[in-house]
Amino acid sequence: MLPPSTFTPRLSAVEEGTTPDNIGVNGTSEKKKVIILGADGFCGWPTSLYLSDMGHDVVMVDNLSRRNIDVELGCDSLTPIQSPDVRVQAWKEVSGKEMKFVNLDVAKEYDLLVQLIKEEKPDSIVHFAEQRAAPYSMKTSKTKRYTIDNNVGGSNNLCCAVIDSEVDAHIVHLGTMGVYGYGTSGGEIPEGYIDVILPGGREANILHPAYPGSVYHATKCLDALLWQFYQKNDGLRVTDLHQGIVWGTNTPQTIKDERLINRFDYDGDYGTVLNRFLMQGAMGVPLTVYGTGGQTRAFIHITDTARCIEIAINNPPKTGERVEIFNQVAETRRVRDVAKLVADQTGVEMNLLPNPRQEAAENELDVSNRKFCSLGLDPITLDEALFNEVTEVVQKYKHRCDPTKILPASFWNKKRAEECAALDPTSIKIKAD
Repeated sequence: MLPPSTFTPRLSAVEEGTTPDNIGVNGTSEKKKVIILGADGFCGWPTSLYLSDMGHDVVMVDNLSRRNIDVELGCDSLTPIQSPDVRVQAWKEVSGKEMKFVNLDVAKEYDLLVQLIKEEKPDSIVHFAEQRAAPYSMKTSKTKRYTIDNNVGGSNNLCCAVIDSEVDAHIVHLGTMGVYGYGTSGGEIPEGYIDVILPGGREANILHPAYPGSVYHATKCLDALLWQFYQKNDGLRVTDLHQGIVWGTNTPQTIKDERLINRFDYDGDYGTVLNRFLMQGAMGVPLTVYGTGGQTRAFIHITDTARCIEIAINNPPKTGERVEIFNQVAETRRVRDVAKLVADQTGVEMNLLPNPRQEAAENELDVSNRKFCSLGLDPITLDEALFNEVTEVVQKYKHRCDPTKILPASFWNKKRAEECAALDPTSIKIKAD
């Protein structure tokens, strides 16, 4: 990466080292009305609980599409998640706090979305309402088209709805580190914007070039362009969070009652890599490492996902400031090194499988996360004690696991499918107690 230039765009308060209210690095402490889109999902549900626990007024919105995909794939969450109504009632019983749930499709029910924003007048809208799995987005032409339509259409609808409602709501979007690609910056990946020298020796600070590795990642790149346009054209206030791979399942809020438990995906489409390894290790299944395992990825614990969302809503950009971008990561690790941590702890073997993904066999990854750290985040890193916590959850619900869903079932192209043709889902056996 080039050294810092003398070019000075209109930076946000966070980039300048202050908050919009100039009250210190932790931002404003006032409680806010927050609409959370995609609030029933793996990240949305614990974030809803956390923000409510912190005293914010939370309105949950979801169309339950992820539960419908469970039915489509024939694979439920390992943990027995309750319906939104049961979850909301349970939270009221254990915390005394109320949350409203609204069943609404952000990508299809535009008029209802506008009406909701007008009625609730939120300070912030947190946008999780996107199909989140790269493998699922590459599964078939149908899932590719659905991912584009749902994700990009939903994000565009949200921008239009905020404008049409005439409510100055701050949009906080959960993006992905995958927008950058892996190892394409020539050094440390900056937070959203990169210094460049244009023809003629002109210095500029521009949005980092996009390099998606799946249809899912491509939608996040398209989202990023939408945020840039609507900020420039309509003055929308937007924060885009480029998050690493999430691991863990419990948070201090979800463990308060069995009915509050978060979903835990272990299958080849929706299970995140570390959670898949922890589940496999606990069940005595050889760890499914794709390719050489030389892919370096960024990781973050589910508890920190929720913390980062609150930091973001407490530190919104001012009207007229460019889109604020944070790298929402705790650390980077090579996949085979993560697998070895789990293998050493559980005694299972690592099984190198043909890679179903079209990606580099090995890559380096150096990521800046200085903004969140400067705003008070002390990130959780990979820790065996937390591994044990996840393992305990797996052991409790292992009877719900379908071992035929563990191997990869989505392939990036015909060549990758041919290389993985010998994989036999019925060959996976769970170790008896």
